[in-house]
Amino acid sequence: MVLQELGGSISRALQQMSNATIIDEKVLNECLNEITRALLQSDVQFKLVRDMQTNIKKIVNLDDLAAGHNKRRIIQQAIFNELCKMLDPGKPSFTPKKSKPCVVMFVGLQGSGKTTTCTKYAYYHQKKGFKPALVCADTFRAGAFDQLKQNATKAKIPFYGSYMESDPVKIAVEGVETFKKENCDLIIVDTSGRHKQEVALFEEMRQVSEATKPDLVIFVMDSSIGQAAFDQAQAFRQSVDVGAVIVTKMDGHAKGGGALSAVAATKSPVIFIGTGEHMDEFEAFDVKSFVSRLLGMGDLSGFMDKIHEVVPMEQQPELLQKLSEGNFTMRIMYEQFQNILKMGPINQVFSMLPGFSSELMPKGGEKESQAKIKRYMTMMDSMTNEELDSTNPKLMNESRMMRIARGAGRHYREVLDMFEEYKRLAKIWSKMKGLKIPKKGDMSALSRNMNAQHMSKVLPPQMLKQIGGMGGLQNLMKQMGSNKDMMGMFGDK
Repeated sequence: MVLQELGGSISRALQQMSNATIIDEKVLNECLNEITRALLQSDVQFKLVRDMQTNIKKIVNLDDLAAGHNKRRIIQQAIFNELCKMLDPGKPSFTPKKSKPCVVMFVGLQGSGKTTTCTKYAYYHQKKGFKPALVCADTFRAGAFDQLKQNATKAKIPFYGSYMESDPVKIAVEGVETFKKENCDLIIVDTSGRHKQEVALFEEMRQVSEATKPDLVIFVMDSSIGQAAFDQAQAFRQSVDVGAVIVTKMDGHAKGGGALSAVAATKSPVIFIGTGEHMDEFEAFDVKSFVSRLLGMGDLSGFMDKIHEVVPMEQQPELLQKLSEGNFTMRIMYEQFQNILKMGPINQVFSMLPGFSSELMPKGGEKESQAKIKRYMTMMDSMTNEELDSTNPKLMNESRMMRIARGAGRHYREVLDMFEEYKRLAKIWSKMKGLKIPKKGDMSALSRNMNAQHMSKVLPPQMLKQIGGMGGLQNLMKQMGSNKDMMGMFGDK
């Protein structure tokens, strides 16, 4: 999860307030002071933080609230709304459409991660069914074309550039025309950056923009600059028609909150955030989902979207049928491990689940979790069909486990650990028995048929408590069934 320290601090403040016997002025002030401290440490502008605190106190007037009101929920709702207001520029950006040629031009300072972000953006849309292509119009930085070429080749995305031509405008125009003829519907133009804002950079950007007539200009910005993001975003908006912003390097920078709030202050919509160096460490940015995850309240609509991405439509009815029968096999575990790895970084996926705290995943724990899943899958590759499809744990005796360990080149102890994990997951899976399956076997309809009783059996007790017990869970289930833009327990339209 991005901004782990900030998210952890805010979640702790809310948890301490929830644990208080009586919610009075002292408890409210302690909670708000803790959140204020966390936001200031994340480099969010002082005025924004002060205004947020003032607004929350106006909304949450404890003296005016009747005894029957849920003060905790009202305070949480107010905090959620004010954080959203702080990070929301108030307007959407242009969205590319499939099968219709669209030119997207990337601009930004050198070192902001612009070339890598171009490929991530192309890769993200490729997975959504687009036909992207990359054009390297950066003739200023030595090695820019080589970098884009390597990234594009790795992601299997067509690219265009030249080692001989020095005119970026000519390269951009030729590249765009080439890919339009090849029916690419998302043509991404990477432009030159500089170490600082200067006349030459802005003039070159203007010329490339005039020549290629992009449908969208995206400004790529390094999150580590914090509040200085405001001046940068303003300068680029005045030079070219910037329609959206991508904030990079959000993994481990304390100034990330400052950068996001500063960009929002320029009324520029942030559309993606880069959370690491790898191709899949790239998230679509939605303010409500982001804040919901920051507060540890999850983003179940985003989680369902991830499931849709990795589980093909034709496999969904079969998976749901197995879920309703409650019979969990090693083969099902193998398939679900495959799906988890396809969903992207594990901590990113976990942060979409209500009650998840980024602190539950220790530093470096994500890589270890992924490595463990891969080890388990290697061991399962050494199993017979009978073993993979059996629901009888007694089938797995010592000699069989020794054979699996030898076949996978692992220790016997590791095979035992894998079977303990299998038993744990089988126990959770069995609690879903009797789940009413949608007629079309559609996973999007699953949430409408899954009741709170089923979910309460599956969720860990601490997660259930964080959601607000059975009442909060029932509310959450209603939102899953009816609200596409669900944003954790705080969702409202």
